[in-house]
Amino acid sequence: MQSPQLSMQLAKSLFVNTHRSMNKRKALIDEKDNSNWRERKSKLFFGTVVVLATLTISPILLIVYELLAKGLKQINFDFFFKVAPDTLQAMTAVRNGEIIPGGIANGITGTLLMVVVASVIAIPVSLLIGIFLYENQGKKYASLIRGLTDILQGVPSVVLGLIAYIWIVQGVTKGFSALAGSVALAIMMLPLIIRSTEETMKMIPISIKEAGAALGVPYHKIILKVMIPSGFSGLMTGILLSISRVLGETAPLMLTTLGSTTVNFNIVKPTSAVPLQIWEFYNNPNMIDLVWSSSLFLMAFVLTLNIIAKRISMKFS
Repeated sequence: MQSPQLSMQLAKSLFVNTHRSMNKRKALIDEKDNSNWRERKSKLFFGTVVVLATLTISPILLIVYELLAKGLKQINFDFFFKVAPDTLQAMTAVRNGEIIPGGIANGITGTLLMVVVASVIAIPVSLLIGIFLYENQGKKYASLIRGLTDILQGVPSVVLGLIAYIWIVQGVTKGFSALAGSVALAIMMLPLIIRSTEETMKMIPISIKEAGAALGVPYHKIILKVMIPSGFSGLMTGILLSISRVLGETAPLMLTTLGSTTVNFNIVKPTSAVPLQIWEFYNNPNMIDLVWSSSLFLMAFVLTLNIIAKRISMKFS
Protein backbone atom coordinates (compact mmCIF):
# COMPACT_ATOMS: atom_id res chain seq x y z
CA MET A 1 0.00 0.00 0.00
CA GLN A 2 1.12 3.55 -0.77
CA SER A 3 2.02 5.83 2.10
CA PRO A 4 -0.10 8.95 2.73
CA GLN A 5 2.89 11.15 1.84
CA LEU A 6 3.30 9.48 -1.58
CA SER A 7 -0.40 9.82 -2.26
CA MET A 8 -0.25 13.51 -1.46
CA GLN A 9 2.70 13.99 -3.84
CA LEU A 10 0.88 12.13 -6.63
CA ALA A 11 -2.27 14.20 -6.08
CA LYS A 12 -0.26 17.40 -6.05
CA SER A 13 1.57 16.42 -9.25
CA LEU A 14 -1.72 15.53 -10.94
CA PHE A 15 -3.23 18.85 -9.89
CA VAL A 16 -0.25 20.81 -11.19
CA ASN A 17 -0.24 18.98 -14.51
CA THR A 18 -3.98 19.44 -14.87
CA HIS A 19 -3.65 23.16 -14.10
CA ARG A 20 -0.84 23.57 -16.62
CA SER A 21 -2.83 21.73 -19.25
CA MET A 22 -5.84 23.94 -18.61
CA ASN A 23 -3.67 27.08 -18.82
CA LYS A 24 -2.15 25.94 -22.11
CA ARG A 25 -5.58 25.18 -23.50
CA LYS A 26 -6.86 28.58 -22.40
CA ALA A 27 -3.83 30.28 -23.95
CA LEU A 28 -4.43 28.44 -27.23
CA ILE A 29 -8.10 29.47 -27.20
CA ASP A 30 -7.18 33.10 -26.44
CA GLU A 31 -4.54 33.08 -29.19
CA LYS A 32 -7.06 31.63 -31.65
CA ASP A 33 -9.63 34.25 -30.66
CA ASN A 34 -7.05 37.01 -31.07
CA SER A 35 -6.05 35.61 -34.46
CA ASN A 36 -9.68 35.50 -35.58
CA TRP A 37 -10.20 39.05 -34.35
CA ARG A 38 -7.09 40.28 -36.18
CA GLU A 39 -8.25 38.52 -39.32
CA ARG A 40 -11.69 40.11 -39.04
CA LYS A 41 -10.12 43.54 -38.49
CA SER A 42 -7.88 43.01 -41.52
CA LYS A 43 -10.84 42.05 -43.71
CA LEU A 44 -12.86 44.99 -42.39
CA PHE A 45 -10.03 47.41 -43.10
CA PHE A 46 -9.47 45.95 -46.58
CA GLY A 47 -13.16 46.21 -47.36
CA THR A 48 -13.23 49.82 -46.17
CA VAL A 49 -10.25 50.68 -48.39
CA VAL A 50 -11.88 49.03 -51.39
CA VAL A 51 -15.16 50.93 -50.83
CA LEU A 52 -13.39 54.27 -50.41
CA ALA A 53 -11.19 53.65 -53.45
CA THR A 54 -14.27 52.79 -55.49
CA LEU A 55 -15.99 55.98 -54.36
CA THR A 56 -12.87 57.94 -55.27
CA ILE A 57 -12.52 56.66 -58.82
CA SER A 58 -16.23 56.38 -59.59
CA PRO A 59 -16.54 60.05 -60.70
CA ILE A 60 -13.62 59.55 -63.08
CA LEU A 61 -15.18 56.39 -64.49
CA LEU A 62 -18.52 58.14 -64.90
CA ILE A 63 -16.86 61.06 -66.71
CA VAL A 64 -14.99 58.71 -69.06
CA TYR A 65 -18.17 56.76 -69.74
CA GLU A 66 -20.10 59.96 -70.47
CA LEU A 67 -17.39 61.22 -72.84
CA LEU A 68 -17.25 57.90 -74.69
CA ALA A 69 -21.04 57.61 -74.92
CA LYS A 70 -21.60 61.12 -76.24
CA GLY A 71 -18.32 61.91 -77.97
CA LEU A 72 -17.54 58.90 -80.12
CA LYS A 73 -20.28 59.56 -82.66
CA GLN A 74 -18.53 62.75 -83.84
CA ILE A 75 -15.09 61.13 -84.15
CA ASN A 76 -14.32 60.57 -87.84
CA PHE A 77 -11.76 61.53 -90.48
CA ASP A 78 -13.18 65.04 -90.92
CA PHE A 79 -13.00 65.66 -87.18
CA PHE A 80 -9.19 65.70 -87.32
CA PHE A 81 -8.61 67.32 -90.72
CA LYS A 82 -11.34 69.93 -91.16
CA VAL A 83 -12.02 73.21 -89.39
CA ALA A 84 -15.03 73.85 -87.18
CA PRO A 85 -18.35 74.41 -88.99
CA ASP A 86 -20.35 77.62 -88.80
CA THR A 87 -23.61 77.90 -86.89
CA LEU A 88 -25.82 77.39 -89.96
CA GLN A 89 -24.09 74.12 -90.93
CA ALA A 90 -24.32 72.81 -87.38
CA MET A 91 -27.98 73.82 -87.01
CA THR A 92 -28.89 72.15 -90.32
CA ALA A 93 -27.11 68.93 -89.34
CA VAL A 94 -28.76 68.83 -85.91
CA ARG A 95 -32.22 69.48 -87.40
CA ASN A 96 -31.74 66.64 -89.90
CA GLY A 97 -30.38 64.28 -87.23
CA GLU A 98 -26.99 64.07 -88.95
CA ILE A 99 -23.42 64.24 -87.67
CA ILE A 100 -22.20 67.83 -87.44
CA PRO A 101 -19.80 68.43 -90.37
CA GLY A 102 -16.27 69.68 -89.90
CA GLY A 103 -13.91 69.15 -87.00
CA ILE A 104 -11.28 70.79 -84.83
CA ALA A 105 -8.26 70.87 -87.15
CA ASN A 106 -7.68 74.55 -86.42
CA GLY A 107 -7.77 73.82 -82.68
CA ILE A 108 -5.40 70.85 -82.93
CA THR A 109 -2.81 72.74 -84.99
CA GLY A 110 -3.08 75.80 -82.75
CA THR A 111 -2.63 73.73 -79.60
CA LEU A 112 0.40 71.93 -81.02
CA LEU A 113 1.92 75.21 -82.25
CA MET A 114 1.59 76.93 -78.88
CA VAL A 115 2.77 73.89 -76.90
CA VAL A 116 5.88 73.57 -79.09
CA VAL A 117 6.73 77.28 -78.76
CA ALA A 118 6.02 77.20 -75.02
CA SER A 119 8.26 74.15 -74.63
CA VAL A 120 11.08 75.85 -76.54
CA ILE A 121 10.81 78.79 -74.14
CA ALA A 122 10.22 76.97 -70.87
CA ILE A 123 12.31 73.77 -71.02
CA PRO A 124 15.85 75.27 -71.36
CA VAL A 125 15.13 78.01 -68.80
CA SER A 126 13.59 75.54 -66.34
CA LEU A 127 16.44 73.05 -66.64
CA LEU A 128 19.05 75.74 -66.04
CA ILE A 129 17.18 77.12 -63.01
CA GLY A 130 16.64 73.62 -61.61
CA ILE A 131 20.33 72.79 -61.94
CA PHE A 132 21.24 76.13 -60.35
CA LEU A 133 19.00 75.37 -57.36
CA TYR A 134 20.61 71.94 -57.02
CA GLU A 135 24.13 73.33 -57.12
CA ASN A 136 23.38 76.14 -54.65
CA GLN A 137 21.03 74.50 -52.16
CA GLY A 138 22.14 76.40 -49.08
CA LYS A 139 22.43 79.88 -50.57
CA LYS A 140 19.92 82.66 -49.91
CA TYR A 141 19.48 83.54 -53.59
CA ALA A 142 18.62 79.93 -54.42
CA SER A 143 16.16 79.81 -51.52
CA LEU A 144 14.54 83.00 -52.81
CA ILE A 145 14.15 81.53 -56.30
CA ARG A 146 12.76 78.30 -54.83
CA GLY A 147 10.19 80.26 -52.87
CA LEU A 148 9.19 82.32 -55.90
CA THR A 149 8.82 79.11 -57.89
CA ASP A 150 6.42 77.71 -55.30
CA ILE A 151 4.43 80.96 -55.35
CA LEU A 152 4.30 80.92 -59.15
CA GLN A 153 2.92 77.40 -59.09
CA GLY A 154 -0.08 78.61 -57.09
CA VAL A 155 -0.88 81.66 -59.20
CA PRO A 156 -4.22 81.31 -61.07
CA SER A 157 -3.81 80.74 -64.79
CA VAL A 158 -6.00 83.71 -65.67
CA VAL A 159 -3.50 85.99 -63.89
CA LEU A 160 -0.68 84.55 -66.00
CA GLY A 161 -2.80 85.15 -69.08
CA LEU A 162 -3.25 88.78 -68.02
CA ILE A 163 0.53 89.13 -67.59
CA ALA A 164 1.12 87.70 -71.07
CA TYR A 165 -1.54 90.08 -72.41
CA ILE A 166 0.32 93.08 -70.98
CA TRP A 167 3.76 91.86 -72.03
CA ILE A 168 3.10 90.40 -75.48
CA VAL A 169 -0.32 91.42 -76.78
CA GLN A 170 0.11 95.08 -75.90
CA GLY A 171 3.88 95.35 -75.94
CA VAL A 172 5.16 93.09 -78.73
CA THR A 173 2.66 91.84 -81.28
CA LYS A 174 0.20 94.71 -80.78
CA GLY A 175 -2.64 92.20 -80.99
CA PHE A 176 -3.75 88.71 -80.05
CA SER A 177 -1.31 86.03 -81.17
CA ALA A 178 -0.11 82.47 -80.71
CA LEU A 179 3.12 83.88 -79.27
CA ALA A 180 1.24 85.52 -76.41
CA GLY A 181 -0.54 82.24 -75.63
CA SER A 182 2.76 80.38 -75.77
CA VAL A 183 4.33 82.78 -73.27
CA ALA A 184 1.42 82.30 -70.87
CA LEU A 185 1.71 78.51 -71.15
CA ALA A 186 5.50 78.68 -70.77
CA ILE A 187 5.15 80.58 -67.49
CA MET A 188 2.79 77.87 -66.27
CA MET A 189 5.26 75.15 -67.23
CA LEU A 190 8.21 76.71 -65.40
CA PRO A 191 7.49 75.72 -61.76
CA LEU A 192 6.81 72.05 -62.42
CA ILE A 193 9.90 71.52 -64.58
CA ILE A 194 12.12 73.51 -62.21
CA ARG A 195 11.14 71.50 -59.14
CA SER A 196 11.24 68.15 -60.96
CA THR A 197 14.73 69.02 -62.29
CA GLU A 198 16.01 69.91 -58.83
CA GLU A 199 14.57 66.77 -57.24
CA THR A 200 15.92 64.60 -60.07
CA MET A 201 19.41 66.03 -59.64
CA LYS A 202 19.26 65.29 -55.90
CA MET A 203 18.51 61.62 -56.64
CA ILE A 204 21.68 61.18 -58.72
CA PRO A 205 24.58 59.79 -56.62
CA ILE A 206 27.14 62.50 -55.90
CA SER A 207 29.90 60.00 -56.70
CA ILE A 208 29.00 60.23 -60.42
CA LYS A 209 29.63 63.96 -60.41
CA GLU A 210 32.81 63.55 -58.36
CA ALA A 211 34.12 60.91 -60.77
CA GLY A 212 33.75 63.31 -63.69
CA ALA A 213 35.49 66.08 -61.76
CA ALA A 214 38.31 63.71 -60.77
CA LEU A 215 38.93 62.97 -64.44
CA GLY A 216 39.34 66.67 -65.14
CA VAL A 217 36.10 67.03 -67.10
CA PRO A 218 34.95 70.68 -67.36
CA TYR A 219 31.95 71.63 -65.24
CA HIS A 220 29.61 72.30 -68.16
CA LYS A 221 30.43 68.91 -69.68
CA ILE A 222 29.74 67.18 -66.36
CA ILE A 223 26.28 68.74 -66.41
CA LEU A 224 25.57 68.08 -70.09
CA LYS A 225 27.26 64.70 -70.51
CA VAL A 226 26.90 63.13 -67.05
CA MET A 227 24.18 64.66 -64.88
CA ILE A 228 21.44 65.28 -67.45
CA PRO A 229 21.73 61.83 -69.12
CA SER A 230 21.75 60.18 -65.68
CA GLY A 231 18.53 61.95 -64.73
CA PHE A 232 16.86 61.65 -68.13
CA SER A 233 13.83 59.76 -66.88
CA GLY A 234 13.00 62.26 -64.15
CA LEU A 235 13.60 65.25 -66.41
CA MET A 236 11.47 63.88 -69.24
CA THR A 237 8.69 62.92 -66.84
CA GLY A 238 8.56 66.45 -65.45
CA ILE A 239 8.52 67.94 -68.96
CA LEU A 240 5.69 65.70 -70.18
CA LEU A 241 3.62 66.29 -67.04
CA SER A 242 4.02 70.05 -67.41
CA ILE A 243 2.85 69.81 -71.03
CA SER A 244 -0.13 67.73 -69.89
CA ARG A 245 -0.99 70.42 -67.37
CA VAL A 246 -1.12 73.29 -69.87
CA LEU A 247 -2.91 71.40 -72.65
CA GLY A 248 -6.33 71.94 -71.09
CA GLU A 249 -5.93 75.58 -70.07
CA THR A 250 -8.55 77.95 -71.42
CA ALA A 251 -8.46 81.14 -69.32
CA PRO A 252 -4.98 82.39 -70.33
CA LEU A 253 -5.69 81.66 -74.01
CA MET A 254 -8.88 83.70 -73.94
CA LEU A 255 -6.78 86.75 -73.03
CA THR A 256 -3.91 86.09 -75.45
CA THR A 257 -4.78 84.12 -78.60
CA LEU A 258 -8.45 85.05 -79.05
CA GLY A 259 -9.12 82.16 -81.48
CA SER A 260 -9.29 81.61 -85.22
CA THR A 261 -11.66 79.89 -87.63
CA THR A 262 -8.80 78.83 -89.92
CA VAL A 263 -5.63 76.80 -89.55
CA ASN A 264 -2.81 79.18 -88.62
CA PHE A 265 0.92 78.56 -88.23
CA ASN A 266 1.96 82.20 -87.86
CA ILE A 267 2.90 82.80 -84.23
CA VAL A 268 2.18 86.54 -84.42
CA LYS A 269 -1.41 86.01 -85.59
CA PRO A 270 -4.48 84.90 -83.60
CA THR A 271 -4.92 81.15 -83.49
CA SER A 272 -7.31 78.66 -82.00
CA ALA A 273 -6.82 75.83 -79.50
CA VAL A 274 -8.85 72.81 -78.46
CA PRO A 275 -9.81 74.25 -75.02
CA LEU A 276 -10.88 77.50 -76.69
CA GLN A 277 -13.00 75.60 -79.19
CA ILE A 278 -14.68 73.63 -76.40
CA TRP A 279 -15.66 76.93 -74.80
CA GLU A 280 -16.95 78.28 -78.13
CA PHE A 281 -18.92 75.09 -78.84
CA TYR A 282 -20.42 75.22 -75.35
CA ASN A 283 -21.82 78.69 -76.01
CA ASN A 284 -23.50 77.49 -79.21
CA PRO A 285 -26.45 75.13 -78.50
CA ASN A 286 -26.14 73.64 -82.00
CA MET A 287 -22.60 72.41 -81.39
CA ILE A 288 -23.00 70.61 -78.07
CA ASP A 289 -22.03 67.29 -79.68
CA LEU A 290 -18.66 68.79 -80.63
CA VAL A 291 -18.09 69.70 -76.97
CA TRP A 292 -18.16 66.01 -76.03
CA SER A 293 -15.98 64.86 -78.91
CA SER A 294 -13.42 67.64 -78.38
CA SER A 295 -13.29 66.88 -74.65
CA LEU A 296 -12.81 63.19 -75.43
CA PHE A 297 -9.93 64.02 -77.78
CA LEU A 298 -8.28 66.28 -75.20
CA MET A 299 -8.65 63.68 -72.45
CA ALA A 300 -7.15 60.98 -74.68
CA PHE A 301 -4.25 63.26 -75.61
CA VAL A 302 -3.44 64.10 -71.98
CA LEU A 303 -3.81 60.45 -70.94
CA THR A 304 -1.41 59.40 -73.69
CA LEU A 305 1.22 61.89 -72.50
CA ASN A 306 0.87 60.67 -68.91
CA ILE A 307 1.26 57.04 -70.00
CA ILE A 308 4.36 57.94 -72.03
CA ALA A 309 5.81 59.77 -69.02
CA LYS A 310 5.16 56.73 -66.82
CA ARG A 311 6.78 54.36 -69.31
CA ILE A 312 9.85 56.58 -69.67
CA SER A 313 10.18 56.81 -65.91
CA MET A 314 9.95 53.01 -65.54
CA LYS A 315 12.32 52.27 -68.43
CA PHE A 316 15.15 54.62 -67.52
CA SER A 317 14.84 54.59 -63.72
